Order: sequence, then C-alpha cells, then structure tokens
Amino acid sequence: MNKLLCMMAVASAVTSAHAAITVLDDDGKPVTLQKPAQRVIAMAPHVTELLFAAGGGDKIVGTVTYSDYPEAAKKIPNIGDNRQVDMERIAALKPDLIVIWMHGSSERQIDTLRQLGIPLFHSEPKKLADIPDNIQRMGQLLGTEAVASKVATEWRDKLAALTAQYSRRAPVRIFYQVWDKPLYTLSGSHIVSDAMRVCGGVNIFGGMKITAPVVDIEGVLREDPEAVFATAEKNYGGVNLWRPYKTMLAVKNDNLFTVDGHLLNRSGPRMIQGTAVLCEKLELARQHRKN
Repeated sequence: MNKLLCMMAVASAVTSAHAAITVLDDDGKPVTLQKPAQRVIAMAPHVTELLFAAGGGDKIVGTVTYSDYPEAAKKIPNIGDNRQVDMERIAALKPDLIVIWMHGSSERQIDTLRQLGIPLFHSEPKKLADIPDNIQRMGQLLGTEAVASKVATEWRDKLAALTAQYSRRAPVRIFYQVWDKPLYTLSGSHIVSDAMRVCGGVNIFGGMKITAPVVDIEGVLREDPEAVFATAEKNYGGVNLWRPYKTMLAVKNDNLFTVDGHLLNRSGPRMIQGTAVLCEKLELARQHRKN
C-alpha cells in the first residue's frame, strides 16, 4: 500500500510539474503558460520592480529606459522606451512572457508585440492594493510563488497599517503637480489619488476625466489647495512656482512639499513606501492649521 501511495505521489508531482499556469492580468484576461516563464521582458520601470519583488529578477532578459531599480536592473539589456521598442531585438531575446503597460502611445507597439505570439501580461495597478496582487500573480507565472506570496503579504500588511493610521484623519485638499511646463496633474483615475485617499487627502482635480490633465495656474488658485506636492526632478521648478501667490492656502500654511517621483509615480512596491512619506507630509499640513 505504501509503495502504491508513493507511486501515486510521484505521478501527481510529475503531472503538476507539467500543468499549465493560468492567471488573470489587469484587464481581466487569462494569461496561460505551459510552464513557468524563464525569459521575461518588462515593458515599464514599475514592471521591472514588480518582477524583482516577485523573485524573478534573474529571469528578466530585457527592460525599457528608466528601469533603474533595483541596482541589478541597470545591467539588463535595454530594448527601447515607452515610445518605441526594438522588435527585432525582442524576438532575438526569445522571451516566453512579456509584461506590458498601456499608455498613450503604446497601442500600436503592443499590437505588434501580439503578432509575435508570445503571452502578454498587462500590468496596470489602479489601486495600491493591486500592487501586492500583481506581485503574487507574477510569482505564479514565474514559478516563484513562495517568494512572491511572502513579499505580497508584507506589502499588504504595510498598506493596511497605513490605512488604519491615517484614513480617518481630517481631509486635506491636495494639488499634485507632475510637471510645470506644461502644468499638469493626475486625476482620480490614477493610482496616486488612491495614495492620497489612504492618507486622508483629497485630489482637487480628482473629478477630471483625463488621467493626466493639463491645468492652468488660475484653475489651481481657484481651487485653493491646502497642500501642493511636486516631484524632485532636474530642470524643473517644482513647488517654487507657487511661492509668489501669497494668498494661496498652501503657501500661507507653508505646505509646499517635494516628494521622490520614483516612489509615487511608479506603481511598483516602493509606491507604498512613498505613500508613507505622503501621509507624513499631510500630517504636517494638519499641524500647520494649529499654528
């Protein structure tokens, strides 16, 4: 009987080893692999970070420009940027999985990728909770479930702690400045607005239909935000744009904040870390009310 049980266990293990892997991507579409992916191309910086977090950094054979975290990502061959990729090089790398990201100019590029017949997984976290979910599903596709599940749980716990700590705080109306020439922001459909929500913040342009709308100074002044956030980038004025507007509430209360765009503008694991920084800044804004 024991011998029979052993034979059945071995047969089951062999069957499992060859079982197809199917997960749903962020479009809700099934992505099926006959075996765990061994050669993966990451089509966005946040995707690269997610794959590393899922335990699959050594399986990435190609990335795009600005895929610079973690440090090991800088050594992976570059196959292009968010505007154009080298299709011949992608084919030559013989990937068995491509993790894509949809943006304004990517439709034609992704249609071409589909013609290669390689499975595509669309990664597009809309909420902070989607980030650990992405890690877990990528772990399934990579065959690194144990690592991915542990990491995903850690980030879920950190997010839950932030939500419990800050979500009931008094609301703070925020203008989030992505760039100043032109002046544009992010609407409620962008994951940054979910980070604000976790911290008890309210996006003053959350109701706009365009994900990254261009606004003007007059429009921001009319909304009179209590806090302004801008990212730290080279050749960029950032929050200094608002200092001359002394009657603006954010200026009067000294709530002009600069944050690391790599932590908040990329929907990878570090965005939850960036959300913690955002929450701390908003807590300062609340303290400034008392002063």
